[in-house]
Formats: sequence, C-alpha cells, structure tokens
Amino acid sequence: MTSKTGLRSWLSFENIKNLLFIFIPITLLFEFIHADPLFIFISASIGIIPLAGLMGKATEAMASSSGEAIGGFLNASFGNAAELIIAAMALKGGLHDLVKASITGSIVGNLLLVMGLAIVAGGVKNKVQTFNRTAAGMGATLLFLSTVGLVIPALFHYSVKGISNPPERELSVEIAIVLFVAYLLSLLFSLKTHRHLYETGGQKDEKVPHWGWGRSISVLLGATAGVAVMSEILVSAIEPAAKSLGISELFIGVILVAIIGNAAEHSTAVLVAARNKMDLAMGIAVGSSIQIALFVAPLLIFISYIFGSPMDLIFTPFEVVAVALSVGITGFVAMDGESNWLEGVMLLAVYFILGIAFFYLP
Repeated sequence: MTSKTGLRSWLSFENIKNLLFIFIPITLLFEFIHADPLFIFISASIGIIPLAGLMGKATEAMASSSGEAIGGFLNASFGNAAELIIAAMALKGGLHDLVKASITGSIVGNLLLVMGLAIVAGGVKNKVQTFNRTAAGMGATLLFLSTVGLVIPALFHYSVKGISNPPERELSVEIAIVLFVAYLLSLLFSLKTHRHLYETGGQKDEKVPHWGWGRSISVLLGATAGVAVMSEILVSAIEPAAKSLGISELFIGVILVAIIGNAAEHSTAVLVAARNKMDLAMGIAVGSSIQIALFVAPLLIFISYIFGSPMDLIFTPFEVVAVALSVGITGFVAMDGESNWLEGVMLLAVYFILGIAFFYLP
C-alpha cells in the first residue's frame, strides 16, 4: 500500500513537469552542435513548458501575498508571459504570420481545448457544475469585442483592395489602442468598481507556493530569461521543422506554438476543474483568452514598431471565422452558469474540426 502511494506521488503531474527541465540543457546542446532543426524544435518546445509553469508559480506566489486587487493585476499581466515572449521573438525574426497564427491559436485553444478538457474533467465526477454566470457573461462580451477588433481590419483590407497605400497600419495601431484601453478598464471593473460580481466564495487553489517577494521575483526573472532563450531557439527552428514535417507554419502557430506557450496554464485549469472549482477553471480559460486578445495582441503591435518591422491586425478570413465560432459557442456554454461533460465534448469537437482544417490549409 505504501509503495503504491509512493509511486503515485512520484508520478504526480508536478514531478513529471519537473522532469521536463532536462530538455533545457538538451536544447542548448542541440543548438551548439547544429543538430537537425526538427530535434531542436521538439526539444525547445518541451523545454519551454516547465519554465512557463515556473513563471506561473512565481506570479501566483506574488499575487497571494499582495492583496486581491494587486494580485489580480499581477495574474493579468503575467498570465500569458511565455506566449508573449515567444511571439516577440517571432516578431524579431519578421515572422508576422506566425505571430498572428499564435494569437488566433491561443484564443481558440483556451476557449475550446482548455475549457473543453476542464469541463470534461469536472463533469466526469460531477453531473452538473456551476460557475459565476455574471463573470462568464462579462468575459463573453469582452471576447466579442476582441472578435470585432479582428474582423474590422480584415473587412477594411478587402474593402480597399485596388487603392494605393491604404492606411491599414494606422488602422491597426488605433484599434490596438482601443483594445488596450478596453482591457485596462475591464481590470478596473473586475478588480475595483464591481469586484463583488467576481467573488467566488473562496474558490482558490490550495497549491499556491508560499514564497517571499524576493524569491518570487528572482524565480520570475530567471524563468523569463530561460523562456526568452528557448523561444529564440524555437523560432529559428520553426521554418525548417515545418518543411521537415510537411506542415504549414500557420498550423504550427495556431496549434503547436499556442499549446506550448500556455501548457502550464492549460493543465492548471483542467486540474482545478477536476476538483470541482469551475469558477477558477473558467476564469483561467476565458481570462487567458481575454488577455491574449485585448492585451497581448495590442502590445505585440506596439513592440513590432520598436523592432522596426510594423505588424498589422489583418488576420486571414479563416482565422477570423475560427475565433468568431469559438467565441460564439463559448457564449452558449457560459450563458446558463452550468456545465456538464457533454458540453465539454462539444467544445473539443469544434477544436478538432478547426485543427483538421488548419492542418490541410495551405
């Protein structure tokens, strides 16, 4: 009995995640000896996962000792830090299409894959799970705003075809500013003026590390530097790896990079849902999508100008439709404040349908 308990403890998710740290020196070795780009891509992808998890832990530790308002701001600011770093490295390399694909993939992945897995994990043990209907509804509305922010530049692009030098970059920058301001105001709404609407009756994750500020900041800075190094190696290997695998960079951005950048956060949502904490799981899935759409995407537009390679918000029609469908079905699931495992299956089905389409998309 004791040996079984010990084996189960050793095979815990946390220990398995810690084992992935070995891929950091492996990636550096592969890069040093100029190994096959496919091996470098796979190794760097796995190496980012535990580093992203470490960043999440450090942020949670800082948030838990900072009070609700500051803690919420820290989680909102650093929740998608790994994703932001990967995208920034891709921007530095001029891979604008890959960056846009990763933005699309993060929104779609959080709403369909993460929420779907979380609802299934929780629904297997509980016939019906409930969550804060008001918070979920507000999240769905903010996501609809993000869809508008993606649709308008695309519509404008196709409406001004044939016109010389249309102000598409200017439009993207101004829309990015609007989205960014809307995000800041949503933080003010949820953390200050209407904080009571988001109270979850103490649904908190008990496994938040009890670190001091000094340790938390040191770990956060160290993990951030590690993610930056791994991301630069990953981005440099994407193009040859895509050719080697026979898949498009669009698929890599929408599916693989999006999953890699948010793997630690994804696992947390599923684990807390299995412990019947759907408010927390929904907050992670929906909140992460809102951060990507209203915070990370505009920030990447601003960063692209710093790199001297301006990016716009003109996404492909297929990407826009994928985001719109994801936001729409999420709204249907969230509107009644309840979930069951079949709703999770339906979200996953939509994700796999979109994934198959992106795989075959040239």
